[in-house]
Amino acid sequence: MTDIEAVRQHRKLFLANQRFYAAFESLDIKQMAEVWEHDERVQCIHPGWPRLAGWTNVRDSWVRIFNNARSMQFQIADTQITVQGSVAWVVCIERITMTIDESQQETQVLATNIFVERDDHPEEHRWLMVHHHGSPIFQRPPESDDSADR
Repeated sequence: MTDIEAVRQHRKLFLANQRFYAAFESLDIKQMAEVWEHDERVQCIHPGWPRLAGWTNVRDSWVRIFNNARSMQFQIADTQITVQGSVAWVVCIERITMTIDESQQETQVLATNIFVERDDHPEEHRWLMVHHHGSPIFQRPPESDDSADR
């Protein structure tokens, strides 16, 4: 792969990752379904949830999340993209502001998003998600001044 082709692949994957977060923010299952592959090999691990396998289970999890959130906003940071043939992964930090019920919450999640390249239609090459894994990032509590005495 030439340098130009590698840059193009990274750009397409970056856009696929952005589409995932736009779908997440939209709280629209139809948009979310467009970024995922729809078969039994897909998996999703939401923070604090067990591993979900298969498109039906993954889709149902998004429906539950979307039904319980009033709004969701993401700031994505520290994005690292790796492409190996027709498989690629994005590791990033999700800075999330969400409104659930009447409460606004902020959190950070370390996410890994795995995509496969599909070329079902000759005019369209696209990356589809097959795996999303989010792990909460816990902040260390500030050390007190007397911690050296212990």
